[in-house]
Amino acid sequence: MASSNFAAGAYAAVQGLGTGRPAPRIQPTQSAGDSFAGLLGQALDSVGDAGRRADTQAVSAATGKANVVDVVTAVAESETALQTMVAVRDRMISAYEEIMRMQI
Repeated sequence: MASSNFAAGAYAAVQGLGTGRPAPRIQPTQSAGDSFAGLLGQALDSVGDAGRRADTQAVSAATGKANVVDVVTAVAESETALQTMVAVRDRMISAYEEIMRMQI
Protein backbone atom coordinates (compact mmCIF):
# COMPACT_ATOMS: atom_id res chain seq x y z
CA MET A 1 0.00 0.00 0.00
CA ALA A 2 2.96 2.31 0.51
CA SER A 3 3.63 2.52 -3.21
CA SER A 4 0.07 3.62 -3.97
CA ASN A 5 0.20 6.36 -1.32
CA PHE A 6 3.54 7.50 -2.72
CA ALA A 7 2.15 7.54 -6.25
CA ALA A 8 -0.96 9.45 -5.16
CA GLY A 9 1.19 11.99 -3.33
CA ALA A 10 3.45 12.41 -6.34
CA TYR A 11 0.47 12.90 -8.64
CA ALA A 12 -1.03 15.46 -6.27
CA ALA A 13 2.30 17.30 -6.09
CA VAL A 14 2.52 17.47 -9.87
CA GLN A 15 -1.03 18.78 -10.07
CA GLY A 16 -0.13 21.59 -7.66
CA LEU A 17 2.88 22.77 -9.71
CA GLY A 18 2.48 26.15 -11.31
CA THR A 19 -0.78 26.99 -9.54
CA GLY A 20 0.84 28.83 -6.64
CA ARG A 21 -1.07 26.78 -4.11
CA PRO A 22 0.15 23.79 -2.12
CA ALA A 23 -0.70 20.30 -3.29
CA PRO A 24 -3.44 18.50 -1.37
CA ARG A 25 -2.34 15.98 1.25
CA ILE A 26 -3.21 12.32 0.71
CA GLN A 27 -4.10 10.54 3.92
CA PRO A 28 -3.33 6.81 4.16
CA THR A 29 -6.30 4.55 4.68
CA GLN A 30 -6.65 2.00 7.45
CA SER A 31 -7.45 -0.96 5.22
CA ALA A 32 -7.74 -1.41 1.49
CA GLY A 33 -11.41 -2.38 1.45
CA ASP A 34 -12.81 0.42 3.62
CA SER A 35 -13.00 3.20 1.06
CA PHE A 36 -12.84 4.11 -2.58
CA ALA A 37 -9.31 5.42 -2.10
CA GLY A 38 -8.36 2.08 -0.58
CA LEU A 39 -9.83 0.23 -3.51
CA LEU A 40 -7.89 2.39 -5.95
CA GLY A 41 -4.72 1.91 -3.93
CA GLN A 42 -5.17 -1.83 -4.00
CA ALA A 43 -5.73 -1.75 -7.77
CA LEU A 44 -2.61 0.38 -8.24
CA ASP A 45 -0.60 -2.08 -6.19
CA SER A 46 -1.85 -4.96 -8.35
CA VAL A 47 -0.77 -3.09 -11.50
CA GLY A 48 2.67 -2.64 -9.97
CA ASP A 49 2.82 -6.32 -9.08
CA ALA A 50 1.93 -7.28 -12.66
CA GLY A 51 4.73 -5.05 -13.93
CA ARG A 52 7.22 -6.60 -11.54
CA ARG A 53 6.18 -10.10 -12.63
CA ALA A 54 6.67 -9.11 -16.28
CA ASP A 55 10.13 -7.71 -15.48
CA THR A 56 11.07 -10.86 -13.59
CA GLN A 57 9.94 -13.06 -16.47
CA ALA A 58 11.86 -10.93 -18.99
CA VAL A 59 15.05 -11.21 -16.96
CA SER A 60 14.52 -14.95 -16.60
CA ALA A 61 14.05 -15.28 -20.36
CA ALA A 62 17.21 -13.27 -21.00
CA THR A 63 19.19 -15.68 -18.85
CA GLY A 64 17.54 -18.67 -20.53
CA LYS A 65 15.59 -19.80 -17.48
CA ALA A 66 12.05 -18.97 -18.66
CA ASN A 67 9.82 -19.93 -21.54
CA VAL A 68 9.02 -17.22 -24.10
CA VAL A 69 5.30 -17.98 -23.76
CA ASP A 70 5.46 -17.18 -20.04
CA VAL A 71 7.21 -13.89 -20.79
CA VAL A 72 4.65 -12.88 -23.41
CA THR A 73 1.79 -13.80 -21.07
CA ALA A 74 3.26 -11.78 -18.18
CA VAL A 75 3.87 -8.75 -20.41
CA ALA A 76 0.34 -8.97 -21.84
CA GLU A 77 -1.15 -9.14 -18.32
CA SER A 78 0.90 -6.14 -17.28
CA GLU A 79 -0.15 -4.17 -20.35
CA THR A 80 -3.81 -5.01 -19.80
CA ALA A 81 -3.65 -3.99 -16.14
CA LEU A 82 -2.00 -0.68 -17.05
CA GLN A 83 -4.53 0.05 -19.79
CA THR A 84 -7.35 -0.67 -17.34
CA MET A 85 -5.89 1.72 -14.77
CA VAL A 86 -5.50 4.43 -17.42
CA ALA A 87 -9.13 3.96 -18.47
CA VAL A 88 -10.28 4.21 -14.85
CA ARG A 89 -8.18 7.34 -14.36
CA ASP A 90 -9.68 8.91 -17.49
CA ARG A 91 -13.21 8.12 -16.29
CA MET A 92 -12.47 9.58 -12.86
CA ILE A 93 -11.13 12.78 -14.39
CA SER A 94 -14.17 13.00 -16.63
CA ALA A 95 -16.50 12.52 -13.66
CA TYR A 96 -14.59 15.16 -11.65
CA GLU A 97 -14.83 17.64 -14.53
CA GLU A 98 -18.56 16.97 -14.85
CA ILE A 99 -19.07 17.54 -11.12
CA MET A 100 -17.11 20.79 -11.31
CA ARG A 101 -19.37 22.01 -14.14
CA MET A 102 -22.49 21.45 -12.02
CA GLN A 103 -24.19 24.54 -10.71
CA ILE A 104 -24.84 24.79 -7.01
